[in-house]
Amino acid sequence: MHGFANPKRFLALARWLTPLCLASGLLICAGALGWGLFEVPPDQLMGQTVRILFLHVPFAWLGMAGWSTLALCSMIFLVWRHPLAALGARAAAAPGAVFTALCLITGSIWGRPTWGTWWVWDGRLTSMLVLFFLFCAYIALAGAAEREGVSPRIPAIFGLVGAVNLPIINRSVVWWNSLHQPPSITMGKSAIDPVFLVPLLISTLGFTLIFAGVVLARMRALLAHTQAEARLRRKAMEAA
Repeated sequence: MHGFANPKRFLALARWLTPLCLASGLLICAGALGWGLFEVPPDQLMGQTVRILFLHVPFAWLGMAGWSTLALCSMIFLVWRHPLAALGARAAAAPGAVFTALCLITGSIWGRPTWGTWWVWDGRLTSMLVLFFLFCAYIALAGAAEREGVSPRIPAIFGLVGAVNLPIINRSVVWWNSLHQPPSITMGKSAIDPVFLVPLLISTLGFTLIFAGVVLARMRALLAHTQAEARLRRKAMEAA
């Protein structure tokens, strides 16, 4: 872990890993979504609307995985002061927010024919909406800290505090009465029929690779921006 905190080593790895993750993720997603949309039979109860499962579930997973990545990078920065950890947290914030928003949108589209309404204020939906607002707040806080020259410890602490929402999202359908169905996949077992489960897992893998590729690309861009600013400051000091 300490070795990859070196920017040169990280860039050498990310230079080939970024396109690999993006290309393989797009191919896997295309295959899984084609399978789910055209080959999987309609559900006995939900009919054709069940096909949004292959988008909604990966989006929900990656919204939570985005904040988990952000919180882990924040912890590494606070404990070990790794210079790339803060950049990793910032890089994960925007794609995490996008996937969370897509989760909310697809959930509303799925809820309209299933529940008869676009939105209900139950535990799962409300906690996911809170997660989206947390992403927006972190992006604003991290941007302000960079502009004002404030220590990145402040957004890192916020990233760790915000992780409290993750177990609430996970257990909300168990703790409170909810229109949302209970967990379908738990440790060692699944309530989803294999005809739906297999393309769902493949779709989740594909979107996860896309998420990883986007995070790596954003880290490379943020690192290039940081290095360019450092060179400009050094030249300004030499000129002065």
